Amino acid sequence: MKRRSFLGALGVGIASASTGGCGSTARLAALPEKLGNHGRFAGMPEDCRVVLDGSNDRLFGRIAFAALRREMDYAQRTGTTVGEANYLAISGGGENGAFGAGLLTGWTQLGTRPVFKGVTGVSTGALSAPFAFLGPDYDADLARVYTDSSAADIMTSRGLLVGLLGDSLYDSAPLRRMIRGFVTPALLAAIAREYSEKGRLLFVATTNLDVPVGVLWNMGSIAASGHARAAELFTEILLASASIPGILPPVMFDIEMGDKRYQEMHVDGGTVAQVVIYPPSLGGDDMLSDGTATPGLVEALMRRPRRLFVIRNARPGADPETVPRDTMKIADRAIATLIQSQGLSDLYQLYVIAQRDGIEYNVAWIPQSFTDRLNGPFDQAYMRSLFAVGRDTMLSGSVWTGVPPGFNAIPVHSMSPANRRGGTGPS
Repeated sequence: MKRRSFLGALGVGIASASTGGCGSTARLAALPEKLGNHGRFAGMPEDCRVVLDGSNDRLFGRIAFAALRREMDYAQRTGTTVGEANYLAISGGGENGAFGAGLLTGWTQLGTRPVFKGVTGVSTGALSAPFAFLGPDYDADLARVYTDSSAADIMTSRGLLVGLLGDSLYDSAPLRRMIRGFVTPALLAAIAREYSEKGRLLFVATTNLDVPVGVLWNMGSIAASGHARAAELFTEILLASASIPGILPPVMFDIEMGDKRYQEMHVDGGTVAQVVIYPPSLGGDDMLSDGTATPGLVEALMRRPRRLFVIRNARPGADPETVPRDTMKIADRAIATLIQSQGLSDLYQLYVIAQRDGIEYNVAWIPQSFTDRLNGPFDQAYMRSLFAVGRDTMLSGSVWTGVPPGFNAIPVHSMSPANRRGGTGPS
């Protein structure tokens, strides 16, 4: 979801204040620092998640090469070839997720949409990611989420007193019901097949607020686990990734360590990064460290073309406005600017990773020509209009750019004397 500021939402909460019970919900202690990231979910595979602080890079390498081995085995069984690898990263953006949804459906209509080797989603991108991963057969479901939903399908006000003395201003029960409605046995089974048989990967990012650190959840591994609570955990992860701190309640995950139980508090993945593909700390030394990567696997990885597509569900810059000399307005504008800048920085980080690892980089964002404004949270007319913009921009063939917004790929040191005489260089 779009990470609105707590102060901005507080203004809405004051306008709809009501009395009621209050008080924070008790919780178990967080996992002690000395235990690191070694807590486990009972019955879930050990590779069900990767912590994005560099400590799990070798685990991510094992996941990647194990998936490549399954992909190669599938190709051998079916008499096909292991072709290029296409990756999709979908950012946060709340209502603006309608842009990415429209883009994907337009891509289907264009007839050039690839089968993605890997898909990652953050916040609203997490809600899109399962549909994007499973492909065109799920376009209708994806479209419904972003063109038929309204604020009532996402959240309900708790009232000012309950909100301020509890853990959020709004209740996310409607969003949980929506997610649980599309996390069906059929959807889980389809994701599990793609993961187990073809080696395709689906990741969703949340933020462990206790540490704090970003976490990538291996949704294919969870779907294929056969665990009785797989659908519940899948749902809670998607909900956590979309839970804006202070606006929607955090999602608590129970962790077991021996005979002791702990809890982790997870919130919107965009708290750490608006969009992610894999940790920048991951390098060749991590990938080759434990012998999982045989020479044949390494060769197969290095010789295949790889392409990254990034959907940024935002415009590259905010609209200018006259900010009043008001504490709430100033703080709200500053926080919105910080979030906007963070999202842009994330695009640059992915660009650096792609350049380092020899991956073709493609990014799309909401065009500046889209000037509609929200009339309220999850304004259905706004989302439908933006969905159409995403679809039409894709169909026009002008959606992808090879560098992040504002980046000039021509090096300064390559300027010719003619350029310098023309005054095009820096002064």
